[in-house]
Amino acid sequence: MSDEYQHVSKSKLKLKNDSDAKKKHKKKDKKKDKEKIMRAVLEDPDQGAKDRKRQQQQQDAQAGSTSVAGGRTLTKAEESFKKMQEKMQNKRIVEKAQMTHKQRVELFNMHLDSLTEHFDIPKVSWTK
Repeated sequence: MSDEYQHVSKSKLKLKNDSDAKKKHKKKDKKKDKEKIMRAVLEDPDQGAKDRKRQQQQQDAQAGSTSVAGGRTLTKAEESFKKMQEKMQNKRIVEKAQMTHKQRVELFNMHLDSLTEHFDIPKVSWTK
């Protein structure tokens, strides 16, 4: 019976870009980082903050456009799907913003008036 299952792989399944998420990173030397920060602050305190903000914005822009919380990059189909979802959502928002609540209620009442009496709720009375 074990001969039937010899060819089966017993390892876990690998996703398309799973290898990127599991790369080992070298540990950074905290002392060197602190020294660099101290030098930058002593030279020009405002410049260091501007550089950090600019780098953070660039990282956010790159990460937000093509990555997911799991650390993998999106495929072309996933990217186009997200773009279409955002486009449709923006379209819905614009459509809802064009009509006021009063206009929506009037439109709904016109729709209810156009329905036949078959859809009316019959009166229920215990006395008659």
